[in-house]
Amino acid sequence: MSISLRSPDVVMRLERMGSFHQSRLSFMRTLLRRMKSEEWTFDRPRFEIDERGVGVALYTATTPERTYTLVAFAHDLPDDMRSDRVIATAWDTTFALHDGVPTEADIQRLGANVPLQEAGRVSGKELTLSRANRSTRLWSTVIDCLASGAQPDRDTIENVGYLMRTTAVYGSGKFGAADRASVADRPELLGPFQAEMLTVYLIRTFVMDLVEHMARQQNPAAAILDADLRRCFGIGNSTGLGMAPFLMTHPRLINNWIAAREEALMRVRSVANPAAEDAALFRSFVRRSRRSVETWHSAHELQQEKIASLMADLDQIEFHLANTDLTAAWAWDQLVTWCEAHLSVEGQELVVSLLLEPYGHLVDELTSDMHADEAAPAPIDGSRTVAAVRKQLERDYAWALGTAWSEQRATARAWYVSEEKLEPRLGERYEEPIADYEQPLQPGRDAALMFGDLAHFDEDTTLGVFLRQHPEHRHTARRLAVLATAPYAEIRDNTIDAEMLPIDLLRAKLSFFGATRFDPRSDRWVRITMFQGAPFPNELATADPDGWVYPDVGAPTVEDAA
Repeated sequence: MSISLRSPDVVMRLERMGSFHQSRLSFMRTLLRRMKSEEWTFDRPRFEIDERGVGVALYTATTPERTYTLVAFAHDLPDDMRSDRVIATAWDTTFALHDGVPTEADIQRLGANVPLQEAGRVSGKELTLSRANRSTRLWSTVIDCLASGAQPDRDTIENVGYLMRTTAVYGSGKFGAADRASVADRPELLGPFQAEMLTVYLIRTFVMDLVEHMARQQNPAAAILDADLRRCFGIGNSTGLGMAPFLMTHPRLINNWIAAREEALMRVRSVANPAAEDAALFRSFVRRSRRSVETWHSAHELQQEKIASLMADLDQIEFHLANTDLTAAWAWDQLVTWCEAHLSVEGQELVVSLLLEPYGHLVDELTSDMHADEAAPAPIDGSRTVAAVRKQLERDYAWALGTAWSEQRATARAWYVSEEKLEPRLGERYEEPIADYEQPLQPGRDAALMFGDLAHFDEDTTLGVFLRQHPEHRHTARRLAVLATAPYAEIRDNTIDAEMLPIDLLRAKLSFFGATRFDPRSDRWVRITMFQGAPFPNELATADPDGWVYPDVGAPTVEDAA
């Protein structure tokens, strides 16, 4: 029996991409597996924080070949200055990930610049620049509990999930930091966003140390967090529109992410006779995922509906599994087919992630192919005929060719860059004077325009001749060149439609980071949690670098295989 990859026409729709969940291929889990397998070591050579919570701390992560250092600055920020917005000018904590061990001169230089964030500058010695704010709901509560000698309430912790949330983790050359190209040949940084994930992982350790330090300022005999309770804290993140265009501007990279995920699913579906232990493990992850969903809260009506739908899906899954032999021939392929017929898109994509869990030996290697060089040229073959180009457009942009672009709702939005912060924004084309500043982030419309202009040329005319007369279509011709070998490179939906939800773009990207507990605050920004449940550096040697994503509900049993 031959199993095929899911079609890009199915996978690359915004509704489905906005329902992706973290998986074994997510970047956080890739990082932790490497840390454990390579036996990284960690240290805190400096922790100079005063009674007001102000000072500097250093955290090192040492690989088999080199050391990285998180330089953390803690500040005494008044409550009225705390904001997640990009226009903020002060934060509770600010950070830089330094390449190597910083000298005292480096620390002084960073101390004069890192707290300023965008207004300052780092150097090629730094890989990332970041900042974070306290959770107003939990920070004081946890400190007061520990100072009184008690442990904070687990339900309260799980309801929020973090003590601090980052509002940016900049890398790849921003604000003077090292260009990715300068470090991309290092094995530990070859995968996407590994420096950023390491930064957040070390920030989490610093935040936990800081909250215990502040409790001791109230009472030198304050309690320390119970290890199991400590792991319940992740790092929050607030992400807005600035991240959304990434999926349109990095087509090769997005293709490699999605292609790896789809290849992983195909490999699991192709297991002809699932082993009893793998069936048992899958059932246990279904139960554990229910616990995750039960602690997933959102104030946004759309996300509340999706969570409710997902809980209903889990009811159906568990009922179906109670009457299904998962060791039967082609059980995984049959399960996917059943899910497509009975579950919401959210539920279907959760099952995709869960199916990968028992099969690390089949899928983990795919993470080595998830990077891409977007700077590499995508040559346009000018000898292609108009007929061949039209045929490709009909194949890869069928949805766009069927869109009524003359209707205002189809072009209601326009992407542009704000003058003040140089950040991507999405405006209303027919209500604001922004059309002249529009960015090329609507590839479907541009493909349809090119298709229309091609109709005026003879089928045997070459693409080179066409582009000489219509150079405005060169960028679309280049995307077609990428799509020829990267079928998942293009979102197959209208990114400027009146009903388009930017949070679908955000969630798709963040799911590959490994984010959980998506909590949209509008259709344009979302809060998430990172590394919640993950082992801390001192626990990695004996901990599972993967299973921490789902709450433990007991080991799988023999009965689970049935």
